[in-house]
Amino acid sequence: MRDSRITDFLAQLAAHVPAPGGGATAALHAAQAAALLGMVARYTTGEKYTDHAETIVALIAETDTMRARALRLLEEDAAAFTAVTDAYRLPKGPERSAAIATALIGAAEPPARVVETATRLVDLCEQLLPIGNPNVVTDVAAAAEAARAALTTARVNVEVNLGGIKDEKALHGLRARLADVNATVARAEWVTARVRERLTAT
Repeated sequence: MRDSRITDFLAQLAAHVPAPGGGATAALHAAQAAALLGMVARYTTGEKYTDHAETIVALIAETDTMRARALRLLEEDAAAFTAVTDAYRLPKGPERSAAIATALIGAAEPPARVVETATRLVDLCEQLLPIGNPNVVTDVAAAAEAARAALTTARVNVEVNLGGIKDEKALHGLRARLADVNATVARAEWVTARVRERLTAT
């Protein structure tokens, strides 16, 4: 799926098939945020930015890693959701119930990991904002907004699975991984607000 053309991916997204769906779009939002941050970091190089060279090199490496991770999660989400639909097709009985419960835990894992990835991307937005090339500062805001969308979309794609999960330990763990989403969304919005303030000040 990561090698699909944009038009092909969107056609799959619009089709009457269970996957890709919202979880895949959450991962794609995260991948776009990482890519935007990587672009800003690459524009923040050269003699003018020597004071931050070490930080920028680290940012480029990490955002490239995060982009690749998000794309893997996109594919993992589609596969995990397909496992849920397969479990629901089994004949009714204890084996089907157990298969559904297991599949729902599996389906919640990729979007939960997207939440973690997007949270780190917001960290990187905050890190890059004060030192990044001002000519591409709006792309830091775009990255923050993409990360925010990844957070909120991934959260709801975890929550949709919670009702069918009977394992209390798994439930508690998944809810704990969502606990800071609102605070992280607020941080992403703060980044965008700071960028907009800069634009009105110029």
